Amino acid sequence: MNNYEKAFLVSGRNTIIHKNKKLDLVIINDDQDPPILVSRHGVKVFEDAVPSSRSEAKERYLELVDVSSVDVFGETKTLLFIQALNNKEYKIEYTKKGTDMFIRVHQDNYI
Repeated sequence: MNNYEKAFLVSGRNTIIHKNKKLDLVIINDDQDPPILVSRHGVKVFEDAVPSSRSEAKERYLELVDVSSVDVFGETKTLLFIQALNNKEYKIEYTKKGTDMFIRVHQDNYI
């Protein structure tokens, strides 16, 4: 039995819900896409080096979320919604990476 509790939930086809304020999420979609940092303050592009293992991520109070893994969605996504702990839902459009439209607020209060 695994005692590992995830810091996020998966909802529907393309929504990730951040649920643990002690850990930030680093969302990895594809090798060509920039990693996304989800913290209690919101969502932004992750500028640091991505941890190479779960234990290294845990030391930095991060959790790696590979969108294409079977535990999450099982495939890479072009559109992703993230419900952050700041009561905002963010829309990530990977087709618009490098522009202002890449990460934007989709809903101000989703609760």
